[in-house]
Amino acid sequence: MNIHEYQGKDILRKFGVSVPKGIVAFSPEEAKEAAIRLFEEQGSPVVVVKAQIHAGGRGKAGGVKLAKSPDEAFDIARQMIGATLVTHQTGPEGKEVRRLLVEEGMNIDREFYVGITLDRSTSRNVLMISTEGGMEIEKVAEETPEKLLKIQVDPLFGLQGFQAREAAFFLGLEGEQFRNAVSFITALYNAYMAIDASLAEINPLVVTREGRVLALDAKINFDDNALFRHKEFLELRDTSEEDPFEVEASKSGLNYVRLDGNVGCMVNGAGLAMGTMDMIQLAGGRPANFLDVGGGASPKTVEEGFKIILSDKNVRAILVNIFGGIVRCDRVAGGIIEAAKKIDLNLPVIVRLEGTNAEIAQKMLDESGLNLIAATGLHDAAAKVNKALAS
Repeated sequence: MNIHEYQGKDILRKFGVSVPKGIVAFSPEEAKEAAIRLFEEQGSPVVVVKAQIHAGGRGKAGGVKLAKSPDEAFDIARQMIGATLVTHQTGPEGKEVRRLLVEEGMNIDREFYVGITLDRSTSRNVLMISTEGGMEIEKVAEETPEKLLKIQVDPLFGLQGFQAREAAFFLGLEGEQFRNAVSFITALYNAYMAIDASLAEINPLVVTREGRVLALDAKINFDDNALFRHKEFLELRDTSEEDPFEVEASKSGLNYVRLDGNVGCMVNGAGLAMGTMDMIQLAGGRPANFLDVGGGASPKTVEEGFKIILSDKNVRAILVNIFGGIVRCDRVAGGIIEAAKKIDLNLPVIVRLEGTNAEIAQKMLDESGLNLIAATGLHDAAAKVNKALAS
């Protein structure tokens, strides 16, 4: 689950991570009031008005602007709220700006990058530090890898003091700036672990001329599988920033990701889903989605899965690929038949069922009288997908 910058900063602040003073605003009037408070309380000569969307690259797209007065903050907010912001992460359709963060200005000396995530190749958290703040970290890693330091953190011991100091030394900091950076990195790691985050990214991390070390931006992503331990964070979800199909799927307990293809997929198990998507590609089609109905697929979940797939107007065929291990194939077949009777399935539906009670399931589909195309094996399923697309 992703959250907005201002929400991430509110969480980090509770763990002792230094962040600028900021106030969220949902209207130009609120932005003006926030600017007045910051000018009076912080004594800042400028405030920063920042669009809040779930995407990076806002600054280059005009989503981050300086205001030298409350009236200027009002004018900027009036232009931003309701506007569509297009960045390298939003795609050409962009995202509508519905809220802003009005923040105190910083007397910036230097900008860096700090990120923490899971390195799956080592099964350890990795602390990433770069001297190139404000840039895309993927570009830094590819073009100037010497400017990126990766520190593997042993899960038994956590982030050690010498590792935080190594990171601060890599940034070339000294004196008060060095000590503040060590404290910042330590607090950030503690927050990352405590909230079960999948990513904590500060880009940029800034050092001010007064020696302060602060998170000028903050991107916090949660591990969805750990949210049952953090129910207080569920209210931070902004569904307006998510694909409506994915929101609807989550309500039914389905793992769904929308893609830009023409073949809808319904599969049980993430590994089989990925293999199915590859198979569709090899067959000459393009997967329209990732949809994992899970090991305990029921008639209800199958029906909801069909509804979501059919909501995508780009879908020209549907492939159901189920391996009956935890769930019996006849149970899935029953769900498919029940769903097909309730929903207007006017697209070719190729069904491949293997595993427990597969023969029974095949018989159920054959005797259903519905327009379902049975497939035996992956090659046969791929061929029938290709034929359906060609017709």
